Amino acid sequence: MELEKNVRKETSPPMLPKKVKKKRKFWKTVIQQRALILMSFPFLIWLFVFKYVPLWGWTMAFQDYRPGLPFSEQEWVGLKHFKFLFQDEAFLRVLRNTLAMSVINLVLGFVTAITLAILFNELHNGKFKRIVQTISYMPHFLSWVVAAGIISYALSLENGIVNIVLQKLGIIDEPILWLGIGEYFWGIIGVSEVWKNVGWNTIIYLAAIAMIDPEQYEAAEIDGASRLQRIFYITLPSLKPTIVILLILNLGNILETGFEPQYLLGNPMNLDYSENLDIFVLKYGISMGNFSLATAAGIFKTVVSFILLFSANHIAKRLGQARLF
Repeated sequence: MELEKNVRKETSPPMLPKKVKKKRKFWKTVIQQRALILMSFPFLIWLFVFKYVPLWGWTMAFQDYRPGLPFSEQEWVGLKHFKFLFQDEAFLRVLRNTLAMSVINLVLGFVTAITLAILFNELHNGKFKRIVQTISYMPHFLSWVVAAGIISYALSLENGIVNIVLQKLGIIDEPILWLGIGEYFWGIIGVSEVWKNVGWNTIIYLAAIAMIDPEQYEAAEIDGASRLQRIFYITLPSLKPTIVILLILNLGNILETGFEPQYLLGNPMNLDYSENLDIFVLKYGISMGNFSLATAAGIFKTVVSFILLFSANHIAKRLGQARLF
């Protein structure tokens, strides 16, 4: 027996180290997926050229940058522009506006998109469902230039449909200049974003609902569950992972409220409420030739977004919820 064991040991192939096995497995996977890897090269090149190479421009935030001067002759000023941002009342005001509009858009966007997706799912008339879905999708494909024109006309003082309807209902006695009152601007932006994007935002929720096993609804119906009970105990819990993932992604973009709607609907009367960080960068940075200040504001946005994204993902992980990584 001992002789047989010795012979087996001598004739059996030597055991490979784990690192060698991992390398072989890695290269085997690369060979198997070579077509997908080759297809990803153009995207990686685009990502490097347009996303990573421009990061060199961040150095302007730490200089009193002057266009035309060589890099070696630029004056380095450290955190001067960042200190100016947090001491500037205009920046603090636009930061408040940005956060307020982001939170309003986030809450309204989630609530309306989830609600509309559930309502679509409960519609059993296929033709009517397709018509309503198409109508809800259409505003998404309008440019903000056209959408802002429609919104401005709807809110106009003389022939605006909003003033006409509210007067007919007896809610207001005389027309209101909606875009001339700053306190109303955040709400107008929130409602405008919902009108324009709610149909498009429902697509991912409808896809998630389509993945729910129909047998769960059938079993609940047999047990006597009402339609609302099926929504609360089957549909919404099944949507939870999708909602958490989208919430993490949206929190990472909390300072990205857009540029076009605020720029197109803003005017001197609502300026204190309509300016956001993107308009601040354009107005006080690029337009005035202060590229260092504009870059500092952009870095601030990126750092905050980075922190919020990783923090939200970590909290989701600690709570045992779906996460990005």
